[in-house]
Amino acid sequence: MTVRIESVSAMSAFVQAAELRSFKLAGQQFGLSSSAIGKTIAKLEDQLGVRLFHRSTRAIGLTREGEVFLDRCRRILSELEAAEAELAQTTSSPQGRLRVSVPFAGDLLTPLFGEFLARYPEVELDIDYNDRLVDVIEDGFDAVIRSGEVSDSRLIHVKLGDFVSRLVAAPSYVARMGEPREPADLLNHRLLHHRFYETGKLADWGPAMPENAALPVALATTSLEPLIHLAEAGSGIALIPDFAVADRIRDGRLCEILPDILKTRRALRLLWPRSQYPLPKVSAFVKFMTECLKTSLQKGSDPRSSRQVDSG
Repeated sequence: MTVRIESVSAMSAFVQAAELRSFKLAGQQFGLSSSAIGKTIAKLEDQLGVRLFHRSTRAIGLTREGEVFLDRCRRILSELEAAEAELAQTTSSPQGRLRVSVPFAGDLLTPLFGEFLARYPEVELDIDYNDRLVDVIEDGFDAVIRSGEVSDSRLIHVKLGDFVSRLVAAPSYVARMGEPREPADLLNHRLLHHRFYETGKLADWGPAMPENAALPVALATTSLEPLIHLAEAGSGIALIPDFAVADRIRDGRLCEILPDILKTRRALRLLWPRSQYPLPKVSAFVKFMTECLKTSLQKGSDPRSSRQVDSG
């Protein structure tokens, strides 16, 4: 049986309701009541012959069919938006919703987002802060900032700059526990680790660590944000990208541990889906972030302060 969706607006309403987990909040996006959104979704379900949401008096949640349909709708709406840009020959001003995934980066990115919005007030930024790998296209992102290499041929990418990770601790921790003088001293300290979400493995602390040594684990987390706050609170020593703690080191909230050890240098990249006709909002974001982050990363990482080795 062929299922025909009468209106793109019904798909848009479904996507908003699915992402916000609320008919009321979705209605606010369109200037409609929650009842109107509910009727639109119900009509859509009748057309498709499946239930898209589990409903209760307190919340809504996607059914398995709803999750599959959500992925399809995101791609269809993205293609429609790209078609509009193609027809307009990308001459219009940047506008519309821009969905971006970025890692937690301390004070590096958030101020830049504010500047971007001030420059492009018709763009609505939808930012996903997390440290896990995402599928840029399948998850419906317009752009992603991540470290490491790129192997997906569907994506275009630009290198924003290099960074190293630094061992940091609060002055209160150093005063209480003493300052390590060489890497082997870390075996007697409380260490705060980053755990990769996808593999469950702990991040490598670099080539200077004692070979085959099992570093102590006081805490492990899949996000950098709690590591920074716990280190600042005096809970232990953490390994954090320099761009995320540069301000804290400068103002004395954190101090660098073993500053002269050999460090691994990694690349930070901006990625976005390959397209013959990139949307104006995507082009504007790529240009703005490339210019700003290249400057910020150069300021935040001083290669004279430590020895570095390129990552594989």
